[in-house]
Amino acid sequence: MTISDLRRDYPGKPLLEDEAGADPLALFERWFEQVRASEVDPTAMSLATATRDGRPSLRVVLLKGFDRRGFVFYTNYESRKARELMENSQASLLFYWPSYNRQVRIDGIVEKVSPDESTAYFQSRPLESRISVYASRQSTPIESRQALDDLYTAAAARFADGDVPRPEWWGGFRLVPDTFEFWQGRTQRLHDRLRYVQQADGGWLRDRLAP
Repeated sequence: MTISDLRRDYPGKPLLEDEAGADPLALFERWFEQVRASEVDPTAMSLATATRDGRPSLRVVLLKGFDRRGFVFYTNYESRKARELMENSQASLLFYWPSYNRQVRIDGIVEKVSPDESTAYFQSRPLESRISVYASRQSTPIESRQALDDLYTAAAARFADGDVPRPEWWGGFRLVPDTFEFWQGRTQRLHDRLRYVQQADGGWLRDRLAP
């Protein structure tokens, strides 16, 4: 099937160097605060991983926190994405915020968050979400939906008192960024793209990329 090029424009506020500043995390935080009210879920981000031999895979996960240390998400450590991250720690994130015609790409190295940090987040989750961790062996084949529902019922009975500890095979990852790219849609497809690359001294080199 051939899809014709739509006559779509991408009006947006210019992304200029003076306003963007020298700190990519500060720019990300400003953009994130701006889109929070207009996006269905501004925390949704595509996570790209690859196997040891370079075979890529991609899925959407949810951002659960960010600071100077990096960008945090949580998963089953036995899932496909976790196995790939433990084989190959290089990964990429992509945020797409269509209400502002914006994208942010973030590349870096992924590491596990501390057990204490994982436990604190796990205990903040709704009870049903904590129980479901025990019901689902993420990324493994399962015979039917009914089988999954039965596993959840069994797990709910096991933790009927509401005390659901974090299992050791579930926790967080943190992507420690070394490259940011901010994309702002503009008219006539002449988009603004600013890239920040971390330097040996911890600072950031900013340049502009052709759209």
